[in-house]
Amino acid sequence: MSENRIYNFNAGPAALPLPVLEEIQSSFLNFQNSGMSVTEISHRSTYFDDVINDAVDRAKRLLKLDDRFRVLFIQGGASMQFAMIPMNFLANGKTADFVNTGTWSTKAINEARLLDKKINVVASSEDKDFSYIPKDITFSKDADFIHLTSNNTIKGTQWADFPDTNGVPIIADMSSDIFSRTLDMEKFGMIYAGAQKNLGPSGTCMVILRQDLLDKAEDALPTMLKYSTYADKNSMYNTPPCFGIYTIDLVLKWIEEEMGGLEKVEEFNIQKAAVLYDFIDSSSFYRTTAEKYSKSLMNVTFRLPTEELEQKFIAMATEKGFGGLKGHRSVGGCRASIYNAATKEGMKALVNFMDAFEGENK
Repeated sequence: MSENRIYNFNAGPAALPLPVLEEIQSSFLNFQNSGMSVTEISHRSTYFDDVINDAVDRAKRLLKLDDRFRVLFIQGGASMQFAMIPMNFLANGKTADFVNTGTWSTKAINEARLLDKKINVVASSEDKDFSYIPKDITFSKDADFIHLTSNNTIKGTQWADFPDTNGVPIIADMSSDIFSRTLDMEKFGMIYAGAQKNLGPSGTCMVILRQDLLDKAEDALPTMLKYSTYADKNSMYNTPPCFGIYTIDLVLKWIEEEMGGLEKVEEFNIQKAAVLYDFIDSSSFYRTTAEKYSKSLMNVTFRLPTEELEQKFIAMATEKGFGGLKGHRSVGGCRASIYNAATKEGMKALVNFMDAFEGENK
């Protein structure tokens, strides 16, 4: 761990790769010898053209996207997508299937209903407090798309494999696990992600959208709520979140050039999560909250024997330099968010701390 830096397990805004932060630091006052900070350059300049085009190109290479896909940057976070998606894709009596796996899925469903759109909730894990990912789902034959949340940050569950939808495009909220593993993009019409968990700072949402969906999108909408507005202007209809896009570009560069691509990242994340899960599974003191085959590689949610011990654990962890281990306010408990930037060193240090805490408090 670098001097004065903690082991950061925050769920979002979350840890960024240290090399990315160091590159930002070194170029912050004089970006590309421009004499300006990256926060000062014009979004209409060639400097920023190079940044946003590089981010688009790297995203396409990492996900092996062909020319059917557009990479967009939109403000408003993933939460604004909950409304934009039904507004753009559910006009004129169209219908969609939604799978409810927790808070963020629920919010997306509620936004579609608020807009009085025709949707079907075809599966839910609410019966077991969202502790698992539903299987053997029967999707509607007439659905125009299927919406799901790939990773539940609050309950610590994740789709290990995406369902067979008989060719109906999946639209997936991937805010907390985008670029953490390889994807078969043939299944997806759109993926989107708030940047602040696995991509960059808050304030930017990456949207990867297939052209055939874009071509069928509703056009009679407010300008800033139409995907075509962003696609037609390379995400620069108005001033985009320049610093966020710059940081995303550096993170994608780190994934591609230092980590070696998504295959290597996926292998790294599996190994990293196993360090923590193997320890918890072998313990009679800690227990995970997600069912075995639904456990997230990004957010490890766990409980201790009592809430009093959980509070003591979180307080002591903070003193020892382990930040962000408090569970979401809606569920309590503990949570270690171990996105791409989390290190194996950090995982081993956390396990050592947890082992010592168990020994002292059993």
